[in-house]
Amino acid sequence: MTLPLMPKATAVWLIEKTALTFTQIAEFCGMHPLEVQAIADGEVAQGIVGYDPIANGQTTQDSIRECEANPNARLRLAATSLPMPKRLKGSRYTPVAKRNDRPDAIAFLLRNFPQLSEAQVGKLLGTTKDTIQKVRERTHWNSQNIKPRDPVILGLCSQTDLNAAVQQANERLEREGRTVPVPPPPEADEAA
Repeated sequence: MTLPLMPKATAVWLIEKTALTFTQIAEFCGMHPLEVQAIADGEVAQGIVGYDPIANGQTTQDSIRECEANPNARLRLAATSLPMPKRLKGSRYTPVAKRNDRPDAIAFLLRNFPQLSEAQVGKLLGTTKDTIQKVRERTHWNSQNIKPRDPVILGLCSQTDLNAAVQQANERLEREGRTVPVPPPPEADEAA
């Protein structure tokens, strides 16, 4: 069940302004009835200003009246006419401490997953095509120190995102009639 915005403040308002039971308020706000009783006694949530769920469209005055009349009735959140906003896929923020790991992750993806396009690598790691090209051509300013390391272990992308990108790249190659490249075995890395 979804909870109202600012549940403790909503509980404070419901305690002060309505005749609902502690159980009704507790179920609506996702709290324990004893916590609601402690708020009513002034032991908890001192100084919290009540948050009006009616003015904010989370419930209606009619549903509160119905619940006040019937202690067995449960107060429910009102259906909102506004859908939850979806997060737009924008540029991904990489913490400063992990930015130096990006070239290592690019090198790992270029070596182990050559079927990934530059756009896919850029999207996965939050980097530019120019940086990918420099790592590929070994013209990156720090190319002598780049060691291919798994971007999942570095925390630059999730394993789910990486698997999805590889699957998408493999399907693209199959549609084009090309073979899916096989990454080099780990023993070849140690010998090199």
